[in-house]
Amino acid sequence: MEKGVVEGRVEEFSMGYYGLCTVRGMLSAGTAHLAITPFDVLKDNMQVNPIKYNGISSGFNTLWKEGPAALWRGWSGKLFGYGVQGGFKFGLYEYFEKLYSNVLVDHSRSAVFFVSIASAQVFADVALCPFEAVKVRVQTQPNFAKGLADGFPKLYASEGLSGFYGGLFPLWGRNLPCNVSS
Repeated sequence: MEKGVVEGRVEEFSMGYYGLCTVRGMLSAGTAHLAITPFDVLKDNMQVNPIKYNGISSGFNTLWKEGPAALWRGWSGKLFGYGVQGGFKFGLYEYFEKLYSNVLVDHSRSAVFFVSIASAQVFADVALCPFEAVKVRVQTQPNFAKGLADGFPKLYASEGLSGFYGGLFPLWGRNLPCNVSS
């Protein structure tokens, strides 16, 4: 019998348990973010070009005129990027909760939960950032790339490694202080 598996069940805080949490996080976050891709495409375009995309209805109409596929630009960045982020967030949260529960025994459970999710979020955002950098360019610069496969090498060639992490601090600013439980 595999270590960490008891009578067909995964033992809490085993490697199998962390793996299941990671997979569940990947599936839930990746599919949830994929479902809202048209709204994300519109939001990013409204931020980059507010004159052309000056409202929700007119923005969707503008995108629709470019073709229905325009609503789904960057879908792979949403699915895989947020899938990776969700995997890191869910899996590492469980790991950090166990770690901090053992280290911070005299602190409140709320403090343990807070530092656990904040720690997981830091790593999750580092993992997400390259996907997000390519996704935003795909969504807002139609001639940049078709998706991740051609976008990653193109971004690296034009901006180097720093091109993938230019949005990391704004991402942390968005996620850590106000949104640590998402």
